[in-house]
Amino acid sequence: MSSARNCRNCNAIVPDGHHYCGRCGASHNENGLGAENETLFFGAMQAPGRAKLILIKGEGLEGLSYHLNATEHVAGRSVGAILFPEDEYLSAKHASFIYRDNKLYLRDEASANGTFVRIRSSHVLKDGDHFMVGEQLFRLQRLDLEREYPMREQTLMYISPPRDYKFRIVHVLAGGKPGAAYCSPNNDLVIGREGADVLFADDRHISRQHARVSFENDQVVLSDMDSKNGTFLRLQNEHPMEHGDYVCFGSELMRVEINA
Repeated sequence: MSSARNCRNCNAIVPDGHHYCGRCGASHNENGLGAENETLFFGAMQAPGRAKLILIKGEGLEGLSYHLNATEHVAGRSVGAILFPEDEYLSAKHASFIYRDNKLYLRDEASANGTFVRIRSSHVLKDGDHFMVGEQLFRLQRLDLEREYPMREQTLMYISPPRDYKFRIVHVLAGGKPGAAYCSPNNDLVIGREGADVLFADDRHISRQHARVSFENDQVVLSDMDSKNGTFLRLQNEHPMEHGDYVCFGSELMRVEINA
């Protein structure tokens, strides 16, 4: 007479001699459920060497993922396969993820608001570069006071005390208009919520001391200060992507995962 066992996965009866549960499909050996042989749910396949994007923050769509298994993938508001039609900060065709020689690259498609990548290490800024700290957008301006305020007949032009300022950062407001400008006679600025040179106490996405902009070896350098949410730089050229990179465009924040 045949005996029976209970399925450890769904508690249904599994008759003796049957190796699969008739209700849930779980595989069983003589001692019960065989975990190594469980029937798996269908899921999108990620090809080796290919990447996927995981949505971290967006228009109520957190948790979605996009598999990048083709050669090129366009993201935007109305053009491409990665679409966010409700995001008014996105251009119709905003950015493209492209494979070249089995390497993933990100390219901004001349979008109105730009595409940003989280910096992994200190980065040299050029005049006009944009970067994002929390929800605040800044533009770098290099300063050359001797060139901008030349002497006339050996007389200095009226300016604020002529200290050796090398740069300033400009807070970019709605419509791209310039807001407050910040500079330091020490040519070193810390951006944060507390105990910083440039304060944004109401921005909960900014860490206490979030990022630093400093002048080193005749270059302006942007550094993240181990912040929780990172510091993002606007792309100027195609950018090679690595596993674990974070990308921000429009209101969307995404993480790149590359299958080894």
